[in-house]
Amino acid sequence: MKHVSILVPKGNAILSSIVGPYKIFKAANMFMTNTGRSQTPFFDIHLVGLSKETTLYEGAFSVHCNCTVHDVKKTDLIVIPAGRPEKLSEDIKENYEFVHWIRRQKEVHNAEVASLCLGAFVLAETGLVDGRQCTTHWAGMDMFRKRYPQVDLISNKVVTDEDGIYTSGGAYSFLNLMLHLVDKYCGRETAIYISKFFEIEMDRDNQHQFAIFQGQKDHEDEAIRQAQLYIEGNVSEKISVDALAEMYAISRRNFVRRFKKATQNTPLEYIQRVKVEAAKKRLESTQHNVTEVMFGVGYSDQKAFRNVFKKYAGLSPVAYKGKYNRSMVNILDSPTAW
Repeated sequence: MKHVSILVPKGNAILSSIVGPYKIFKAANMFMTNTGRSQTPFFDIHLVGLSKETTLYEGAFSVHCNCTVHDVKKTDLIVIPAGRPEKLSEDIKENYEFVHWIRRQKEVHNAEVASLCLGAFVLAETGLVDGRQCTTHWAGMDMFRKRYPQVDLISNKVVTDEDGIYTSGGAYSFLNLMLHLVDKYCGRETAIYISKFFEIEMDRDNQHQFAIFQGQKDHEDEAIRQAQLYIEGNVSEKISVDALAEMYAISRRNFVRRFKKATQNTPLEYIQRVKVEAAKKRLESTQHNVTEVMFGVGYSDQKAFRNVFKKYAGLSPVAYKGKYNRSMVNILDSPTAW
């Protein structure tokens, strides 16, 4: 039997990332006992708080915990739920007792740890992912890189799995991590059942198609901020790094260094990501074909455009348009389309 501790932090934890893992592990137990794969429930599931009663969403919900961290001397798997980004720093401070407890459980008892979405911030506070791979919600990645530069943040991954530490991408991506854990602990048949029962897509491994690139402007380098605005305002133009450096009277080497420090992207990466984001919006909302969109964002080489688009969007331009453009969905649904 695997002892599972689903943490229930004070303040602003996302309720679904507490209830979701609880339901999935319960369903895995039911499937394994009903099919004779296990005589007893495989997962021994506990909701673990800093106190027995925890309220969430300014008191809108109340969670009754089975126990507190003081009661759990040893556990096998710790699940860290997601938090709300607008109050992340104060939530970490309010729940810092969890940080020490998680680290002790890992170091003393070799507990495994799974963080869901922005729960990665709490995980990173423990130091357990220093030099290791980790993922989180795309909306928190710039803040995460700035706060934890020692962590190897993998932006495109839905799930990471390294040395008994697991992380998931944004929001309901935690369902894919739960499926991954069920597969790992209980076998493929149980994971397939859970996938079908909860209608979770198996083996989804890329979250780039969901990301919205907004550009990191929370910095003090005014020249770099102006360069960012210029790039964003001239999407259809071919922009070179040399021309940008000259425009702001900075040597190319210093421009690249300052740009990377301020935005967590090289100038070329930033240009590419701005162009891909503009292309995504046009593919979602216009009747323009891929070639027209490509020219509209300053590309003339189809292969180069496809490669850079797929790098940052996780899908080819054609696949992206087919998935997100409503008019394309209507065409495919029309009887005359066949």
